[in-house]
Amino acid sequence: EDESEEEPKLKYERLSNGVTEILQKDAASCMTVHEKFLALGTHYGKVYLLDVQGNITQKFDVSPVKINQISLDESGEHMGVCSEDGKVQVFGLYSAEEFHETFDCPIKIVAVHPQFVRSHFKQFVTGGKKLLLYERGWMNRWKPSVLHEGEGNIRNVKWRGHLIAWANNMGVKILDMISKQRITNVPRDDISLRPDMYPCSLCWKDNLTLIIGWGNSVKICSVKERHASEMRDLPNRYVEIVFQFDTEFYISGLAPICDQLVILSYVKEISDKTAVECCARPRLDIVQPLPESCEEISSDALTVRGFQENECRDYHLEYSEGESLFYIISPRDVVVAKERDQDDHIDWLLEKKKYEEALMAAEISQKTIKKHKILDIGLAYVNHLVEKGEYDLAARKCQKILGKNTELWEFEVYKFKEIGQLKAISPYLPRRDPVLKPLIYEMVLHEFLESDYEGFATLIKEWPGDLYNNTIIVQAVVDHLKKDPQNRTLLRTLAELYTYDQRYGRALEIYLTLRHKDVFQLIHKHNLFSSIRDKIVLLMDFDSEKAVDMLLDNEDKISIDRVVEELENRPELQHVYLHKLFKRDHHKGQRYHEKQISLYAEYDRPNLLPFLRDSTHCPLEKALEICQQRNFVEETVYLLSRMGNSRSALKMIMEELQDVDKAIEFAKEQDDGELWEDLILYSIDKPPFITGLLNNIGTHVDPILLIHRIKEGMEIPNLRDSLVKILQDYNLQILLREGCKKILVADSLSLLKKMHRTQMKGVLVDEENICESCLSPILPSDASKSFNVVVFHCRHMFHKECLPVSNTVSPVQFCNICSAKHRGPGSAILEMKK
Repeated sequence: EDESEEEPKLKYERLSNGVTEILQKDAASCMTVHEKFLALGTHYGKVYLLDVQGNITQKFDVSPVKINQISLDESGEHMGVCSEDGKVQVFGLYSAEEFHETFDCPIKIVAVHPQFVRSHFKQFVTGGKKLLLYERGWMNRWKPSVLHEGEGNIRNVKWRGHLIAWANNMGVKILDMISKQRITNVPRDDISLRPDMYPCSLCWKDNLTLIIGWGNSVKICSVKERHASEMRDLPNRYVEIVFQFDTEFYISGLAPICDQLVILSYVKEISDKTAVECCARPRLDIVQPLPESCEEISSDALTVRGFQENECRDYHLEYSEGESLFYIISPRDVVVAKERDQDDHIDWLLEKKKYEEALMAAEISQKTIKKHKILDIGLAYVNHLVEKGEYDLAARKCQKILGKNTELWEFEVYKFKEIGQLKAISPYLPRRDPVLKPLIYEMVLHEFLESDYEGFATLIKEWPGDLYNNTIIVQAVVDHLKKDPQNRTLLRTLAELYTYDQRYGRALEIYLTLRHKDVFQLIHKHNLFSSIRDKIVLLMDFDSEKAVDMLLDNEDKISIDRVVEELENRPELQHVYLHKLFKRDHHKGQRYHEKQISLYAEYDRPNLLPFLRDSTHCPLEKALEICQQRNFVEETVYLLSRMGNSRSALKMIMEELQDVDKAIEFAKEQDDGELWEDLILYSIDKPPFITGLLNNIGTHVDPILLIHRIKEGMEIPNLRDSLVKILQDYNLQILLREGCKKILVADSLSLLKKMHRTQMKGVLVDEENICESCLSPILPSDASKSFNVVVFHCRHMFHKECLPVSNTVSPVQFCNICSAKHRGPGSAILEMKK
């Protein structure tokens, strides 16, 4: 019933079925929980065994008056019951074992040993005015012994392992059953409260941790072993209070949940109508204990039947340790609280319209959730977003939620169409695996075509052409172009549609009309060279650079002759094509070199001279004629020199260009003495030219020839500097020659010494060497005999008697083998004698 944004920790439901029938005629007084069943005691002295759904499985008529407490051992096979009339029964649920005893006072509590099923643990305790321990002894007789008395009625007992905790009017005690010693006394905090109206609640969290709730005070006690050095006469165990805090309301019951506490509280409030204090709905709180306080985790007010008439003692809290189930018992109602699972968490998120979190929680726990389906949550989320007007987000979520379910996709598309939001879902429609019906995509395209040409063009570019009927869409675009024939967006889109439909010719026409950058890619991709034979001019006009590259890369598809013919009426484009062709290969377009002369002269003068230099197929007379007509001096000079008319070329340089440096450079290139003579004759009466010659002529012509011809009295600019330079150049030449001579002499001497050292070295002669003439071993088999051997520096060896007699009178003898092979004669012989 809490409407805050914080999610509750527990969920509640009434225990119904048999419990409902019981509480219509009777009232619940106590209950005990076992993992297999429940045991419910009533005010009319009945004990019912119930299953976890509340169905009655067994009934016991124990007493005509109120049942005060029921106790079960851990096995669930033995039960202890006590009632207001002093009766105590301990019996086996599945055996004939039974104990009866009637006391002269009301017995408020009974607790059987947790291991009662074992023969040596047949023990139980009862509590009225005394705390009595019953043990079965000799001959199956039960022997009672007093554990405690004298501090009022025993109000509560909890037995865990070897420890018994009980509460009386003064406080809480703990007894160690092994040593039979009482190890602690925890006094009651608020003695003003009547212990019968505000009873103590005890709960063992584990074998060594006891939780005490009394009034509005909570203590958590830990049983610890005492160190041997501290024992003396003290018990070997002691109790330490590790947590202690007060609550806002009176405690009716408590139980552990992990490291937290569940507290059932009795609440009183002032009525708004009567201004009188009255009973309010009990509360079930989950708190986190702290050393001196607590932190509230959750708090729920419970609407139990008859809460207006109940007191603090009428409520009880029992729990099942294994399943985290908590039972709230009141006279007219039994409510079960359990921890919320993922299904409950998702329910709460959906209730709060937190669909994104609900979807994420379902995906994470899809293997454990039983009540919810991810698809249902997702569809609810999409509907919620549509209702809020967040159409784009709703459409985006469809991708994840609908997945490959084509029926749901188509249903959602029609839903978006009904609300006029087809554009919102269009970017997220599946395009492959799955693919929807063509009608769906056509419907979206028509929506864009009616209102958004750019969006339509984007979809056509992004969507594969097989998603829709291309013919239908083409016709729709054509119809719109009739209204707006110059719309570039529609024309571009129509070209793309023609491309999808493999009508490349029509697509190419549109691209060329639009001068679209993709035209070259389209031609390459679909091999449309046959379609552009008559559209070369259009391509060149659009982008001459790309067009020429494409045409030259595909000469096998469109020949050079065809391109030149197509460009006949556009000589400037013809020149661009032929120039690029010449750059790639000087010989491919040789038949057009004559044409290119006039094209270069007209449209590209800077590249004319390089063309004339590189071309070997250019008619020089034609080129000379054109260059002379247009007065291209540099080109004419080059042509004249190439045709052998160097004098005319030099004359043109001197007369037309008036450039002595270029004239000198030209004379150097030709390296012709007569040309130098002409240059000197032409320059002899021009002082600036003489200066230029004096500065540059020294290394090619004797400067004296020029100096002798200079007229007396002629003023020559910078004559002194020029003469100094001539002298310096001459001096430099002398120095260079002397240096070269010294290097040559040094190298010759070094090589001579090296050769001499080499020839002075000894030569190894052994039995493996043979005479080159007679081919027998060079050394005799009998080393004691005398022999003569001739060894040349080329390593050829002869017996002296085998060596041919030389016809010359020279003392130097040469190797006949090396002389015959022209490998150079062997040097003087080395003669060995013995």
